[in-house]
Amino acid sequence: MVKEGMREATAARVLEDLIERAGGCAVVDGGFATWLEHHGANINDPLWSASCLITNPDLIKRVHMEYLEAGADILVTSSYQATIPGFLSRGLSMEESESLLRKSVALARDARDSFWSTVQKVPPRGHNRALVAASIGSYGAYLADGSEYSGLYGHGVTLDKLKDFHRRRLQVLVEAGPDLLAFETIPNKLEAQACIELLDEENITIPSWICFSSIDGEHAASGESFKDCLDILNKSEKVNAVGINCTPPHLIENLIFMFRKLTEKAIVVYPNSGEVWDGCAKRWLPSKCFDDLQFKLSVKRWQEAGANLIGGCCRTTPSTVCAISKGLKEQALFH
Repeated sequence: MVKEGMREATAARVLEDLIERAGGCAVVDGGFATWLEHHGANINDPLWSASCLITNPDLIKRVHMEYLEAGADILVTSSYQATIPGFLSRGLSMEESESLLRKSVALARDARDSFWSTVQKVPPRGHNRALVAASIGSYGAYLADGSEYSGLYGHGVTLDKLKDFHRRRLQVLVEAGPDLLAFETIPNKLEAQACIELLDEENITIPSWICFSSIDGEHAASGESFKDCLDILNKSEKVNAVGINCTPPHLIENLIFMFRKLTEKAIVVYPNSGEVWDGCAKRWLPSKCFDDLQFKLSVKRWQEAGANLIGGCCRTTPSTVCAISKGLKEQALFH
């Protein structure tokens, strides 16, 4: 029992140690689907980027490598929209579905290990050994109807239904050996509660973060207060970081200030480019965006506001992540 407790403590320290090695703020990778499309992948599919686990796994590994080369300290797996019900609806068996989930972790780990083996041979090294975060998208991401940006799941979606939906995917991903779990684009308090209860029920020992989406920069996508959401998360020792993803970048600084007042956990932010996704029309709407220079300048303020992990989400690229990495390194030189 003592040895088991020591292993759990060591696993939980992995994320904290990375943040320390990175000088207080580590770099998360960027838009995965965006860069798959850049390379010609057709992901107009209910599985979205996870469809490439079936059609082009080599491209997934290539995208991971390009984000590592750009300076990412954390790779988020291609499992955001990879769900067992989603794979089953494509005619795959349960065994095949679970195999694809495991593959999402294996591809990221292989890319990380290959990249690390290479950079160690070329001193001086400017990289940390990256961590692999297994992505667990919200129930709304599976529905593919844009409800991860509204949290309006309907009265039939209960706490138990959400736990049942996430449970087996969580088990399979953890068994595949990621360094941490990333619950992403969680739109409401109910799903956050489901994630926390699952972490306890499944006795998960690796670190995790839970990220919400926000439309107005003041509330979760559902309209619920972040105080209510974070009060739940603060009670869990299984959640090591909390934050925001796939939210316009101009809202991020104030959200970090708000979160810093509401929690002592590490804060992770990885906004989108500022473009707006139309879930019904399945397209990005023209809107004000942040370019790479704006990201580079903004991350300095975001770190000063209290962010410990910064990256990009939809419509950001390896170039964006490179700008984030450079911005944080420049910040470190002046502190």
